[in-house]
Amino acid sequence: MILNRHVILASATAALVPMTVPASAHPHVFAEARLDVMLGTDNTVKSLRHLWRFDDLFSSTVLMEFDKNSDLKLDDSELAEVSKTVFESIGEYNYFQVITADGKDVAMKPPANLMAYFEDQQLIILFEAEPKEPLKLAGKIGFGVYDPTFYTALEFTEDANLTAAGLPSTCTSKVVRPDPDEAIAQNQASLTDAFFEDPASTDMSKIFATRLELDCQAKG
Repeated sequence: MILNRHVILASATAALVPMTVPASAHPHVFAEARLDVMLGTDNTVKSLRHLWRFDDLFSSTVLMEFDKNSDLKLDDSELAEVSKTVFESIGEYNYFQVITADGKDVAMKPPANLMAYFEDQQLIILFEAEPKEPLKLAGKIGFGVYDPTFYTALEFTEDANLTAAGLPSTCTSKVVRPDPDEAIAQNQASLTDAFFEDPASTDMSKIFATRLELDCQAKG
């Protein structure tokens, strides 16, 4: 099957893959991404909503692979199979989410479901995930998306595609797009030979991920 765990993996962005990693680690699949951080009325992070729109070439590959009745479109049962395949493939990679609170990883619940559909001949994936424990809007919180295998690039083409609407006045937000060379220089001490030989075998590829950072200060 063409659409397997190594082919559908999606993440950060092709531009963020440094020249120092092996050529085999460069993305082969591209998608435009949107991430909406949904907030609760109690000043907590309620959920993360993801939308991935894949490129025409990969979308047509998926169409041909899953179009079992050869009618050049995917019906509900065929789309359900695409959703199931994607869901199972990215699960072991935390659905390509990297969330931190004051530098510590935040555990997330698996999405309740994942939906796939086609629009303008492009494959679109939608899903929503919640923190395992209440995540207060306090300190510095980061939200990123990346593929540790570097196989596919999820590109946030505009800063407006990374949002947290309705932030309280005690919070500020910014989109961070790391420069690959600077990211390597800043993390040189923690990068091992294993990263440069096989970046997919480590979790350090997240240093290249485009991310939304919130800085929330307690009221004085």
